[in-house]
Amino acid sequence: MIGTGLRVGEATGLRWCDIDLEEKMISVNHTLVYYSHGDHHCYFGVNTPKTTASKRDIPMMESVKEAFIMEKKFQEEFGMKSKSVVDGYKDFIFINRFGDVQHLGTLNKALRRIIRDCNDEILNKDPYAELTLPKFSCHSLRHTFATRMVEAGVNMKVIQDMLGHTDISTTMNIYADVSKELMEREMKTLESHLTEVSLNMTDECQEKVMNDTTDTKTDTI
Repeated sequence: MIGTGLRVGEATGLRWCDIDLEEKMISVNHTLVYYSHGDHHCYFGVNTPKTTASKRDIPMMESVKEAFIMEKKFQEEFGMKSKSVVDGYKDFIFINRFGDVQHLGTLNKALRRIIRDCNDEILNKDPYAELTLPKFSCHSLRHTFATRMVEAGVNMKVIQDMLGHTDISTTMNIYADVSKELMEREMKTLESHLTEVSLNMTDECQEKVMNDTTDTKTDTI
């Protein structure tokens, strides 16, 4: 999600036939959902896009392609195969050890374990460390992807298409938030630079005063 900007259900619903490793493209054409049905039971279902914006093709970055290849090799090595059939959809990419599709709650729990283990490792090395991983969810990864695109100056229409936003205002809200953060960050950088310049000018002035004073004494002598 952090390398594609996919929604959680779009990512967990991907099948091997939805990706083209040679052309490096991902076809987003459905979403895997988990909800309560009329029989008072919760189970998985597949929703197809209600808007043309949600149905889209996304180019793969090289790191994303490598991740797919690693996942395929991992499943082949351990004999893992997708067993779930959801509304006629099968051969899902992301499965658990039983061959079932991944649940959002399970993924968020995995993230919490990763965050905990990373922070424990950091704090074991330095109990007073201030820089630790904050709590975040799967959706945070999609938002991070969007934020990085804005920071990189990617065209707004491209960002909208990549994220599958129907309304450009949704994309613009992300842009506004990031722009504010960027401005604050850049102003701090500018402030540091101006402070450094001011200190350098002060040092140069002091040195000039000292030199002028010395020259005056020499002339007097």
